Amino acid sequence: MSAEQVSKHGLIVKRILGSVRDFAGSEVGWKAKILFVSLLSLMLAINGLNVLNSYVGRDFMTAIENRYMGGFVWYAVIYLGVFAATTVAAVIYRFCEERLGLLWREWLTRRLLNAYLDERVYYRLDESQEVANPDQRIAEDVKAFTVTTLSFTLMLLNSTFTVLAFSGVMWSISPLLFGVAVAYAVAGSYFTVRLGRPLVQLNYDQLDREADFRAGLLHVRENAESIALLHRERRIQSRLLRQLEALTANFRRLIAVNRNLGFFTTWYNYLIPVIPALVVAPLFIEGKVEFGVITQSTMAFTYLLGAFSLIVTQFQSISAYTAVIARLRGLIQAVEKVRSETTSPIEVCEMCDRIAYEKLTLYSPRDGRVLIDQLSVEIPAGGRLLIRGENQTAKVALFRATADLWNAGTGKIIRPGLEDTLFLPERPYLPPGTLRESLLRTGGEDQIPDERIIATLRSLNIDSILIRVGGLDTEADWDDVLSLGEQQLLAFTHLLLLEPRFVFLDRPGTALDAEQLNRVLQMLHDHSIAYITLGNSHDNLSFYDAVLDLEPEGRWSWKEVRDGVVVESPG
Repeated sequence: MSAEQVSKHGLIVKRILGSVRDFAGSEVGWKAKILFVSLLSLMLAINGLNVLNSYVGRDFMTAIENRYMGGFVWYAVIYLGVFAATTVAAVIYRFCEERLGLLWREWLTRRLLNAYLDERVYYRLDESQEVANPDQRIAEDVKAFTVTTLSFTLMLLNSTFTVLAFSGVMWSISPLLFGVAVAYAVAGSYFTVRLGRPLVQLNYDQLDREADFRAGLLHVRENAESIALLHRERRIQSRLLRQLEALTANFRRLIAVNRNLGFFTTWYNYLIPVIPALVVAPLFIEGKVEFGVITQSTMAFTYLLGAFSLIVTQFQSISAYTAVIARLRGLIQAVEKVRSETTSPIEVCEMCDRIAYEKLTLYSPRDGRVLIDQLSVEIPAGGRLLIRGENQTAKVALFRATADLWNAGTGKIIRPGLEDTLFLPERPYLPPGTLRESLLRTGGEDQIPDERIIATLRSLNIDSILIRVGGLDTEADWDDVLSLGEQQLLAFTHLLLLEPRFVFLDRPGTALDAEQLNRVLQMLHDHSIAYITLGNSHDNLSFYDAVLDLEPEGRWSWKEVRDGVVVESPG
């Protein structure tokens, strides 16, 4: 193994131990400790019962050999009692294991989810394409990591207890048999690792292939109407078939490696019951041991070898687990990288009374082309600005830079905090949940009375939505229930209820007709909400105080508007 591989595996172990330590020290750590101690106690009890069972089984078979009815009945009763106790212990053990696994999964998922949504990490990851399928890694890989880590940890502890419990039993029967068990397990582990090593990378790739295919199918469902209207079925079909081919090609390689590994592990497992008989049977024939010792030796050999052969029996699961750890490590590293990145060269100063740009220059992140050059303008509280021009990229860049989503640039942006500055994208977004939850700020659902919500909906002529969806507290799929224009008007309802100081509107006329847009802009002005609109030359200037024209090569010009007429002034 190379130094790089040793370092990599060391980092994996360090991260696993770190996760366990953080979990144990968390607010739910006391529950985890109680469950883990219970598991250890039950594990010791089960191993003790298994050792007792080996001796009971030996005497039971010996009683049969000697045709001793009294002993046969007595040991049969003890046999059943041991089995009953083992069953109870095993069921409670499984229950505690599942509860502990679920507790760990819930805690780790909450932690990752908070980190993923904090400081817009999700957006930066999507923009940078730093990691593929973060959603699957949070939902599926966390589950696999917690459940499998717990399972492997308990297996390792159980194997240790089993070795300690049955080594003495095996040695008392035959030191040679004990040596054979150790040698057989070591040889089996070595060849299993050699044959199954490719499974690690193949399992990693398979998880990504499966996620890409599911994402493609999800895209079809989410964009069904657009695909149907534009007749893009063949293009989507071609893409999905390529993803399916990649998925199946990798899976075929996975199956081939599993086949080769299966030849060895199946043969390995078939020999386990035979080996103790080959060693102990001659001792019985020579009269050195009782017949029941053969049964005891087989049981002890099976338990002991199972403990020693953890790699052989669990290698396929270990390889999949290694892939899961690698994927989670990639997600955590990507999140940490995004959160630790240096701040944008664009200085953002949060002030409550205005929006201003001081010598702001924005570039294209792809080719470094200047989009806006040395912009210096100010929008006061209550101001109304129309940003227009053919340079759509520049308008989007200014929109995103103000929202702190564009880092390619220099200069200074002055604006209120994001609680007082809202941004309405061109395509409205209504989060899943009830209508009330969509319209009000999280945590403030009880602060605005129903009468005000209904009145605001009525002022925008969309109060009929309440009847259609079943009231404010009914969940619905808004994309299916509402038209694009209704969704946009609900987004404006959200703005009017929150009453921010400033709002940026990205081409609101896309979903609204002229009359609806004029009504909305007038209502924003009546509520003393300053608005900055990304529009075009066809917008009605009567609703604006100034126009900012963004021109090619970063040029710009500022013009005042009086009574709906542009008053030329130098930029």
